[in-house]
Amino acid sequence: MPPGSTVAVIGAGAMGAGIAQIAALHGHRVQLHDTRPGAGEAARKGIADALARQIAKGRLTQADADAAVGRIATAVTLPDVGDAQLVIEAIVEDRDAKRELFSRVENVAGPECILASNTSSISITSLAAGMKHPGRVAGMHFFNPAPVMPLVEIVSGLATSPEVAETLYATALAWGKTPVRTASTPGFIVNRCARPFYAEGLRLLAERAGDAATLDAVIREAGGFRMGPFELIDLIGLDVNLAVTTSVWEAYFHDPRYAPSVLQQERVAAGFLGRKSGRGFYDYAPGAVKPLPRTEAAQPAPARVTAHGDLGNAARLLDRIAAGGVNLERTRGDSRFPGGAIHVAGGAGGAWLALTDGRTATARVVDTGVRDLVLFDLALDYAAASRLAVARADTCSDAAYASAVGALQAAGVAVSRLDDVAGLAVLRIVAMLANEAADAVVQGVALPGAIDVAMEKGVNYPRGPLAWADAIGAASVRDVLGNLAAHYGEDRYRTSPLVARRAATGGKLGG
Repeated sequence: MPPGSTVAVIGAGAMGAGIAQIAALHGHRVQLHDTRPGAGEAARKGIADALARQIAKGRLTQADADAAVGRIATAVTLPDVGDAQLVIEAIVEDRDAKRELFSRVENVAGPECILASNTSSISITSLAAGMKHPGRVAGMHFFNPAPVMPLVEIVSGLATSPEVAETLYATALAWGKTPVRTASTPGFIVNRCARPFYAEGLRLLAERAGDAATLDAVIREAGGFRMGPFELIDLIGLDVNLAVTTSVWEAYFHDPRYAPSVLQQERVAAGFLGRKSGRGFYDYAPGAVKPLPRTEAAQPAPARVTAHGDLGNAARLLDRIAAGGVNLERTRGDSRFPGGAIHVAGGAGGAWLALTDGRTATARVVDTGVRDLVLFDLALDYAAASRLAVARADTCSDAAYASAVGALQAAGVAVSRLDDVAGLAVLRIVAMLANEAADAVVQGVALPGAIDVAMEKGVNYPRGPLAWADAIGAASVRDVLGNLAAHYGEDRYRTSPLVARRAATGGKLGG
């Protein structure tokens, strides 16, 4: 859309006002329409206040701010948006309401006007159905807060004209955003591919693998995510998060991979909706203190550890242990631990430390015959991780466990013990994120690079799920999923065909 052209934004709530602010700052005349009396003017004032804060921070000049606000007009009636070249709706997330609005807009808008929906999950195909010109309907999904978040999903329904999608892509790019193209499937990219982040966290909590504070800390401090699943759900709102999950689950005909959590449903029923209600997984009442994660007490550092094999991505952990003053010896791999393992001196026979592979520690005792076994979790960067989750086999002695904890603490790592659950926390979440992203590629939702960009820019993941899978290896992802499927006996953990193919050939998932 050329600068100076008119953009109409329908819905003057937080998202609509944010979109109007972006368009006005980039030279467009903006018609801001809302049926609520005074809502448009309130939004215009809010935009002026937001720009004033940018001026105070030196990010914007007074002249540019005044010009942007001056370009925003509050449309009183829907026909006032008739001269717009682009109409973006940001009303309530209800399919029937959006369809009715587009039908009315089509009667007043010019024939070349593009109709875009800011919906986060409603089918663009269904919104365009019954329209006189369905080809001009597309999705332009901004993320909240729209002026700050870089990602915009450009969503094409079955009838969307390729030229319309390209115009919206180019417009988002001109507005300083990072656009990605996606097909109109349930959840698009982000709201679909992010489901395992919440779902696996909720399952771990439901299985009492650890409390919310401990699981969140592990996901942040080992996984590198900005927030843990329960912190993020509380911020989003438990009701909103549950509604999105339920919508995707129903749209995929109750596929168990997207099944909502009863644990979350109970909290919503109780009115524990997160920050906005004062209580969710955490208590936000005045004076409430956020619980600390469970951290193991300090243990003596062992005199010696022996590395069997190279441990792959976890090799940097060995360097940290050695830097902590522990004598490190290296030897060839042990056939019982194909991915490598660390033997920690101490006790009667010492302890064995190994990276989880999707099985429980106790199950691996059966396979390896090693009774004093402790598994540790995946980390984004073992050279920098400040915390690791561990699980001890039921047969592991207290002395052996203490020596394993002491070895990790010597590396400067806080140790959080989880119950002996399959896959621990970070690894199972990352494997499921990668698997979901791979299925999205297989099903033509988006290209691999677009998916990784969307997850990094839209929800601030430290690394795109497909890039992360490439870092740990597609074969490892396949094996973890297979072990989880065998443990739970559920189709939830079925392996994406793309993961299976890349694991067989050694190829990359990303690109």
